[in-house]
Amino acid sequence: MAIRKRGKIFYIDYYYNGRRIRERVGASRKLAEKALAVRKASIAQGKFEIRDTKTSISFAELCKKYLEYAKVNKKSWRRDEFSIKNLMSFFENKKLNQITRDDVEKYKMKRYQEVKPSSVNREISCCKRAINVGIDMGWTKIRENVVRGIKMFKEESRLRYLTYEEADRLIECCNPWLKPIVFFAIYTGLRRNNILNLMWKNLDLENNLIILEQTKSGYSHTIEMGDSVKEFLLDLKSKSTSEYVFLSSHGKSYKDVKTPFKTAVTKAGIKNLKFHDLRHTYGTWLRASGADLLTIKELMGHRSLKTTEKYSHAFDKFKMQRVNIMQRRFKLNYGHKMVTIEKSEEKIKTVKH
Repeated sequence: MAIRKRGKIFYIDYYYNGRRIRERVGASRKLAEKALAVRKASIAQGKFEIRDTKTSISFAELCKKYLEYAKVNKKSWRRDEFSIKNLMSFFENKKLNQITRDDVEKYKMKRYQEVKPSSVNREISCCKRAINVGIDMGWTKIRENVVRGIKMFKEESRLRYLTYEEADRLIECCNPWLKPIVFFAIYTGLRRNNILNLMWKNLDLENNLIILEQTKSGYSHTIEMGDSVKEFLLDLKSKSTSEYVFLSSHGKSYKDVKTPFKTAVTKAGIKNLKFHDLRHTYGTWLRASGADLLTIKELMGHRSLKTTEKYSHAFDKFKMQRVNIMQRRFKLNYGHKMVTIEKSEEKIKTVKH
């Protein structure tokens, strides 16, 4: 067994059952040494198969094919594009049959030092999905996805929602074109993309219905709108000449509202808020108003009640928030025998005997 170099490319040279095999590895001697060690081990363990040397593609080639596939089959392909950019920096020079579970674990720990656990999990999931698609589509003949079974990091649950007072401040601080979008997001719970792509044909104002032809989960979904939202939409429609409901200052449909939304949040003095948290606000306010979880599930278009259950805990927090607001209206002096309670304009003094 040997490692040979031709030009800038390294090859591994070995024998199996009396047959000489040469494999092209790449421009790294270190990778060639590792590839040769893997071949020696698999031959010694009786797990080696000739076909693995002929059908393996590079990780870079897999990623290229997968992104082409994702752009057609996934609405969230841009997130995959970002994940693959990071994965490529680590696995680019390897063939699929050279990537081991240990390699994936090393990548996971490296990224853990750089980004949040949730980001690492998205990248590992993307890697696993790309290899699975590669196997299903016949781009590679490897039989096992080495990423399968890799343990994900535990993610901190995040459920940020607006108080009523914060919502008023936020809407007040939005520019004239963003204000309708934020209002609509809070009072319908729709996702950003569904809102920005909403067309008048998706609205049945006579029956108070919003009809989404395709949601994040790939299904159509119909939800009821409240009277205030209907009145708001009727006002918008009376002034609109476009097929889209929400338009920018240039009279065109929005592609994104990240920058103006961030500006409004900062101006309103609100911390740790993302646009998607407006959807959480809708779910939390529904629960706080007494809506049961099944109703919230239907209104928000969740595929599983498990997704909706997080608003059960939010309800408890919201109740405590209301208790604290109530208590701040009173002035209780426990350090003295006299307890002063202030209610509106009246002042009641109770003396403890």
